[in-house]
Amino acid sequence: MVLPGRWFGDNAPVLDAVLTGIASAWVEVFSLLDGVGAQSRIATARGVFLDIAAQDYFGPQLMRRVAEVDVAYGVRIQQNLVRPRATRASVVRALQDLTGRVPVVFEPRNPADTGGYNLNMGYGLAGGYGSLNLPYQFLVRAYRPDALPVGNASGYAVGPGGYNTAPAFYADIAEFQGNISDAEIYASIAAVVPTTSIAWTNISN
Repeated sequence: MVLPGRWFGDNAPVLDAVLTGIASAWVEVFSLLDGVGAQSRIATARGVFLDIAAQDYFGPQLMRRVAEVDVAYGVRIQQNLVRPRATRASVVRALQDLTGRVPVVFEPRNPADTGGYNLNMGYGLAGGYGSLNLPYQFLVRAYRPDALPVGNASGYAVGPGGYNTAPAFYADIAEFQGNISDAEIYASIAAVVPTTSIAWTNISN
């Protein structure tokens, strides 16, 4: 637009090709720089760069699940970077973030859990048996996530299902991203409890 029109006119294919080639190269460079900038932050990183960030911060403890999308994986990485640790509340929060269900935590040396005489106590209704012989120990009942259809399906050539008959069906790979193993539940507890304590854990549906 700034070149003298009387020199080149409106039809200058050679000049247009030269200028377009230069412009295209700079567009690619700008796009590359824009992409590199996005990968330098977990909130905007995508693809393998998220996996690299997780490896840098957590090693093999926070791997991407099967079919887990970038957005969900990025959220998990950020949650674990700033997660509170070494408290009862941190155990509850970690399990709730992981499974979507609130666990039950019972401390045998905590009167608020066990109840007391004429206080927050009833056989089979409230409270529980306490013990002073269990220092730095507590009991956790964690719950597996709800609504995991793949977990209820029988395998290929295995089980009582039939064509178009429950519990057999074709599952999409996207359905596996909600599957959380018991090992992952145990690991999430181990990652937040104090090193001097023992969390006796029961996992239930």
